[in-house]
Amino acid sequence: MDIFAEYFFQRALIGGILIGIMAPLLGVFLVLRRLSMIGDTLAHVSIAGVALGFLLGVYPLAVGLLFSIVAAFAIERLRRAYRTYAELSIAIIMSGGVALATFLFTLGKGFNMDVTSYLFGSIYTLSWTDLWLVLGVTVVVLAMLTVFFKEMFLIMFDEDAAAVSGIPLRALNLLTTVLTALVIGVAIKIVGALLVSALITIPVACSLAVAKSFRHSVWIAALYSETAVIAGLIAAGVWNWAPGATVVLLLIVLLVATLLVRGAKRS
Repeated sequence: MDIFAEYFFQRALIGGILIGIMAPLLGVFLVLRRLSMIGDTLAHVSIAGVALGFLLGVYPLAVGLLFSIVAAFAIERLRRAYRTYAELSIAIIMSGGVALATFLFTLGKGFNMDVTSYLFGSIYTLSWTDLWLVLGVTVVVLAMLTVFFKEMFLIMFDEDAAAVSGIPLRALNLLTTVLTALVIGVAIKIVGALLVSALITIPVACSLAVAKSFRHSVWIAALYSETAVIAGLIAAGVWNWAPGATVVLLLIVLLVATLLVRGAKRS
């Protein structure tokens, strides 16, 4: 197909594959710790950073990434302040992110159309600078998950036992949140802030329906994600569909199919 010869599609495919591998791998830890909504929260804050980047004439994706990391630190700080109501920190930061983004939109109405691409994704406009940034974040995320896999696994199932065993609970909680911020920060241009959490959660939901162990679920989640990303981007390129939306809708189709097959086997 001619579309594979286009450089913009090649960059889109590479960027999608990179996000497709790191998002669900990190998503497994987030979902099992009941932190699924943190993706939406950091995505809204990232959009505020993107808007500020346009206002200041600075590389928007970098400013969005910075905002996302700052929000990650704020979430961890609030989680410690409200230990009994840990989810309250996510709600507070999300509200602040939406409010700040809206405020910045009103300050520069001329760049609203540009910001729209970050809301709904614009993977075909990925530059080589964007791609190198995505690659760098992918390397960092995969390296951290590999090095601290055992510790994060223990924290995920029993924080108290992990703390007693000497695992630096606070540092690893912060690491998890910052890694999530990095993934969200670079993914918003690929699938958009409104859809980015889908790549973190839906492949995990698929894998949990069929996996027989935790390690098994990690790799199955990545397989589902990459299948949807590659097939979705090719379909979107051939039939001129919205790429981010196509990938997410394909993930939902895979989830429904997985649940139907599982149900049929049990009956």
